[in-house]
Amino acid sequence: MTSMERVLTTASHREPDRVPLFLLLSLHGARELGLTIENYFSRAEHVVQGQLRMLERYGHDCIYSFFHASLEAEAWGGSTIFKEDGPPNAGPPPVKAEAIASLVPPRVAEQPGLRRVLEAQRALRREVGDSVPIVGVVMSPFSLPVMQLGFDHYLDLIFDRPDLMQRLMELNGAFCAEWANAQLAAGAHAICYFDPLASPKMIDPVLYRRYGAPTAQKTIAAIAGPTATHLASGPCLPVVDDLVATGTAMVGVGEEDLVAVKEACRGRLTVIGNLNGIRMRSWDEAATLAAVKEAIDAAASGGGFILSDQHGEIPWQVPEATLELIGEAVRAYGRYPLTGGRG
Repeated sequence: MTSMERVLTTASHREPDRVPLFLLLSLHGARELGLTIENYFSRAEHVVQGQLRMLERYGHDCIYSFFHASLEAEAWGGSTIFKEDGPPNAGPPPVKAEAIASLVPPRVAEQPGLRRVLEAQRALRREVGDSVPIVGVVMSPFSLPVMQLGFDHYLDLIFDRPDLMQRLMELNGAFCAEWANAQLAAGAHAICYFDPLASPKMIDPVLYRRYGAPTAQKTIAAIAGPTATHLASGPCLPVVDDLVATGTAMVGVGEEDLVAVKEACRGRLTVIGNLNGIRMRSWDEAATLAAVKEAIDAAASGGGFILSDQHGEIPWQVPEATLELIGEAVRAYGRYPLTGGRG
């Protein structure tokens, strides 16, 4: 099977030839090319070359066209702070609560950073066609305000200004759908809808159901392609039914009971996860093989499972040898029919 065939089969809750592997690598492309992280993300052709090299090196099943989340903050007037050994971070929050009433969403075509992502996606699609899924990324309208306003001011908005909160969800939803659809038009096959605030570890599910879930349902309906909702290390089990109701097709899960998650999602959501990227930095061979085998045993039976990390971005400090070993382990342990497995 091609990677695309493998992913589509498991997403239809059937067993492909082997468990698909998504190595969600954004930063490691810089190391492949011998560039700083800032320089790497400054040009679309760098990301294209880095993604293609990593695809060949690790033999995983997706191209991750994500640059960094702060590009969306930049679109709203923010900035990016680059680090030498970690993901770029958003600078000071660019939006003030009192400006929301008159705020207008940025247009994707007018944002240089977002245009670089689209340029990379077009080039990647030319290179791989439909043989490998190209994954685009958006920040959910419910989670983006952490960068737009700062978490403290966002919480003030949620609790004290429901009128402005609702307007911000509408503005962010319009921007999110435009940004997602631009990526799909450029060459992405699917969209990762990052929504860490959907996790009950981040916010009371009552508030998610009041604001985040209805916004997700409306926004995902406006996205002209499949979506995978990722909670960026947060547990999903208490809100699985809510996520299903949004219309998403997949869920990226944190470090939680994969057997229980798979059972809750069976036939409804494809489960993506849940290798611990922080621990991955110091895994030896035995720990790597054990983690891969444990995840496959827990969740891969019957399809509906993609092995990946739990956060949606593998840390810079994870050695290339570990990534190579993960790929080898999936090819060794993840062949269907599985010899064991509970989920």
